[in-house]
Amino acid sequence: MPQGLGFVAALALSILAYKGFTTITNQGGDIKNPHKNIGRSIVYSILICTVIYVALALSVAGGLSIPEIIKAKDYALAAAAEPVFGEWGLWFTIAIAIVATFSGVIASVFSASRLLGMLSNMKQVPSLKRIGNFKNPALIFTVSLAILLTALFDLTRIASIGAIFYLIMDIAIHWGLFRHLKNEVKFKPIIPLIAIVMDTVVLAAFLYIKYLNDPMVLIVAAIGIILILIAERFFMISHTDDDGNMPMGMENTNNKNNKS
Repeated sequence: MPQGLGFVAALALSILAYKGFTTITNQGGDIKNPHKNIGRSIVYSILICTVIYVALALSVAGGLSIPEIIKAKDYALAAAAEPVFGEWGLWFTIAIAIVATFSGVIASVFSASRLLGMLSNMKQVPSLKRIGNFKNPALIFTVSLAILLTALFDLTRIASIGAIFYLIMDIAIHWGLFRHLKNEVKFKPIIPLIAIVMDTVVLAAFLYIKYLNDPMVLIVAAIGIILILIAERFFMISHTDDDGNMPMGMENTNNKNNKS
């Protein structure tokens, strides 16, 4: 396998490391002067992440050889800290990693559940109130799905499935922006087109690598995508008319349910 192909495929997982800025976009309504500050926040978050990740990569590369990094896998940073700081440094690094992971998971769950709840209120996905009389059903659904994935797959497979879904979603969003929102959103068309091409190249390389090394990831991802498309298509057909608008009676019913 060419090294260049492996490097491009690895970008799929590295993209997930920068997906935290979506938390900022999902919280746009809570940001003061969002038209000005959302863009700044995204740029700052990417720059901060880049500095941190480069520093961590250099630290690991300076303390471990390539075979040792491959052997350590997810614990490479802790393994690199042990020769320098001893056993206390090892456990301190693990503790910091746990706190960072925990806070990142909380932020991602909150952001994803809020977006899901917004789509549910907009009638773009089925109402989540049907799963029970909870104050925040979107949060319950998101956490339950995360627990299910954790129980069924290891961290590497979860990250791989997430990378596939994220890249496909990114391509779909950029295409929708370019194809359907030209007259509603001010942007340079070349930007989403470049993003689509880059996402497609990275996704294709990643899918090929997974096909060679772990085809189960592709099977699970394909099943998930098919189920989502079928469910969403069925929902839109059953809840909208031929023009994509919600029927009057159903819209009134939904509005009453929201008010109640």
